[in-house]
Amino acid sequence: MIKSFALRIFSSAVLAIVLSADAQLFGQAKSGLQPMRSVVDLIKKQAPLAVNQSLLAKVTPDNVHIIVSLPKQRAYLLTGEQIIVDSPISSGKHGHSSPSGSFTVLERDPNHHSTLYGDFVDSSGRIVRAGVSMHIDSAPSGTHFQGAAMKWFMRLTGDGVGMHVGILPGYPASHGCIRMPSDGAKLFYDHVKVGTPIEVQG
Repeated sequence: MIKSFALRIFSSAVLAIVLSADAQLFGQAKSGLQPMRSVVDLIKKQAPLAVNQSLLAKVTPDNVHIIVSLPKQRAYLLTGEQIIVDSPISSGKHGHSSPSGSFTVLERDPNHHSTLYGDFVDSSGRIVRAGVSMHIDSAPSGTHFQGAAMKWFMRLTGDGVGMHVGILPGYPASHGCIRMPSDGAKLFYDHVKVGTPIEVQG
């Protein structure tokens, strides 16, 4: 009887310890969970556009070059080793990585439109299907393809990769192009020429 009573007290104590430990573990797990980051939070992590106005006033398209850092998600307009403009970017996402290496500006087009990505629109211009790819999507009856706007386009490759205005979610999200904020893209566009060197660092 005494042994049975002692055994029950011991079992209850062990159970209490286990439950207490479980509660602490579950509590730690709950407090250790990180809330999902919103797109706004990701954007905030990218430093804003920075411009050295005194340098900008002195440069011409003949003495600038561009460096794009894919790991840093930044693009730099430089003269020599001095940074004139430092801009956030969004490069190619997984499966559509932006090419790295040495390039030159092959074309400048202030109002370029994609020939591969865009929307299917009807005769009145209403979007019927958005975010389509001419590689895989077929136009619904009565619609036609309208290429995505790529304002202040600076072409890097013959197959369509370039730098242009686009959405910056704070991480690589494009189909290979280097997206830039509108004011940054305009500054780069205005200060380069066909032939300006571009180094994309992977």
